[in-house]
Amino acid sequence: MKPLPLPSLVHYELLLQLLERKTLATTYEEPNLQQQVQQLIITLRKARAQQKQLEAICQQAHIPTEYYWSLNSVDANGNHGENPEASTSPSES
Repeated sequence: MKPLPLPSLVHYELLLQLLERKTLATTYEEPNLQQQVQQLIITLRKARAQQKQLEAICQQAHIPTEYYWSLNSVDANGNHGENPEASTSPSES
């Protein structure tokens, strides 16, 4: 089986840090906006947790995973090119 392509977990971390450190800090005067940002943060944390569960399932089933930093490594035919950031085990956390 081909490796299961997954986003690198660093993407979640970057988004969470941006939302928690910058976006949330600027919404203190707008409670409704602040609540929306907090819900977005919760959603991203859930997505990260779900991806980690998927990785664990893949590991138990001996299905390889491959982490991607971008889609730039996919050619026009949809084939995966060389991806130096890709990993075949869920070692990112």
